[in-house]
Amino acid sequence: MPIKKIVLLGPESTGKSTLGELLANHYQVNYCPEFARQFLNENGIKYNYQDLLTIAKGQLAQEEIFLKQALQQNHQKIFIDTDQYVMKVWCEYVFNNAHSFILEQISKRKYDLYLLCDIDLPWTLDDMREYPDPTPREELFNMYKDLLINQKTPWGIVTGTGPLRLKNAIEMIEKLFST
Repeated sequence: MPIKKIVLLGPESTGKSTLGELLANHYQVNYCPEFARQFLNENGIKYNYQDLLTIAKGQLAQEEIFLKQALQQNHQKIFIDTDQYVMKVWCEYVFNNAHSFILEQISKRKYDLYLLCDIDLPWTLDDMREYPDPTPREELFNMYKDLLINQKTPWGIVTGTGPLRLKNAIEMIEKLFST
């Protein structure tokens, strides 16, 4: 049985990383973290358009490592924090353009479920975060939602705070994969 690849998407400070780790712990499977955080920690928080291509490629390489580990461990699921949709939105929102490599990867790579994290969590200060105001958060959330509406992979919006957010995500996963 192939591994179910579940991707967490959403604007910054919507709990993707926390939710990914909690879901991986709940299902006792692998969690592939967002590569951008590692890249920015190592290279500084100022980035350019070319850096986003490097981050996109790094995310893919990291995803492959975690997928290989999940296969070796016979896991049925893997949770992935961020995919090329995130890179597309990031490129377009900041630079009004997306690398062709990212667009090609979107068409090539297949996932089983997208969990779009809602902006119902308060924005939390972090040196790497750029958009504390509600307007950009809403714009970014709507960009992700539009992308998901116009593709074929099942998806849902994860809402709620604390344990309720985890519970809601688990219910979406169970509903989709129990049939």
